[in-house]
Amino acid sequence: MPISVVSLQHVNVRVVPELESAAKTFYRTVLGLPEIPKPEEARARGGAWYQLGGAQLHLSRDGAANNEGSKRHICLNVADLEQAQRHLESAGVTILPDDEPMAGYPRFFVRDPGGNLIEIGEGTE
Repeated sequence: MPISVVSLQHVNVRVVPELESAAKTFYRTVLGLPEIPKPEEARARGGAWYQLGGAQLHLSRDGAANNEGSKRHICLNVADLEQAQRHLESAGVTILPDDEPMAGYPRFFVRDPGGNLIEIGEGTE
């Protein structure tokens, strides 16, 4: 019998401690995600939490984080893909082309300062 998953609560991305500040700026300022307070017991571990609609993105410090070249990723949908690409390029973010396009779903990829891969697609959900 299935376990009856009802929603996605959060995803966690990890960066080495030296890149924590740059990653926080990326998620808060470049992507514009609202930062939310972490529970008191989690604050000493650093990182940050951001609200993504009904789910959250948790940024964590990890001295062993090795994200470069990994294809594991999260996907964010935006209302206007071309506008998002222009915005990210103007912020100095490298756009990675879609090397495996899917019909009817335009997208591109970026990496955060810690090397985490992010798919940016156009959609309403």
